[in-house]
Amino acid sequence: MIVWVNGAFGSGKTTLVEELRGRWPEALLFDPEVVGYVLREIVEVPTGDFQDLRLWRRQVAEFLVGLAEEYRRPVLAPMTLVNPDYVAEVFGAIEAAGVPLHHFFLKVPEDVLTARIDGRSFTPDDPEQDERVRRWCKARIPACTAALDTLPRDTVFLDGESSPGELAEVVLRRVGG
Repeated sequence: MIVWVNGAFGSGKTTLVEELRGRWPEALLFDPEVVGYVLREIVEVPTGDFQDLRLWRRQVAEFLVGLAEEYRRPVLAPMTLVNPDYVAEVFGAIEAAGVPLHHFFLKVPEDVLTARIDGRSFTPDDPEQDERVRRWCKARIPACTAALDTLPRDTVFLDGESSPGELAEVVLRRVGG
C-alpha cells in the first residue's frame, strides 16, 4: 500500500512521516521530490516547478508502484500535490496498477503555515536562497487552500495543528498499520 501525506509547505508532512516511521518500522519512505531533483540535473524545468514535467509525474507513480510491488511493504510518500490534473494522473496510475492508495491531507491555517515557513531554514549557508525558497513556499499556500475542494473524495483530512503522535495514530488506524 501507499500512504500519501499531502498538505501545504509547512503543514507537517515530513514530521508526520517521521513519526509514522518510528511506529511502523516496516514502512519504506519515498520522497517524490528526489525525482524532481534528479530531473533538474538533466533537463530544464521551464516553470521552475518539476511537477509540471510529465516525466516527474510518471516516474513518481512508477517508483511508488515499483516499491510497493517489489518489496511488499507499505510506502510513505510526503509530498505537496494539489494540481487536480496532476493528482488525477499520479493517483490514477497508482490505482490502475492495483496498489492500494491512502491519501491524507494536513489542513493548517494560512497564518500558521506562514509562521512555520518563516521559522525554517532551507539552505543555512545561503541566506538569499533561503529567502527565495520561503517566498516560493508561501506563494503556493493559496493553491493548497483552494485544492481542498478538488482533492479525491476518499481523501482523509487531518488537523495539521494536532501533535505528530495524534496524527500518526489516526493514520495507522485508517490504514490498519
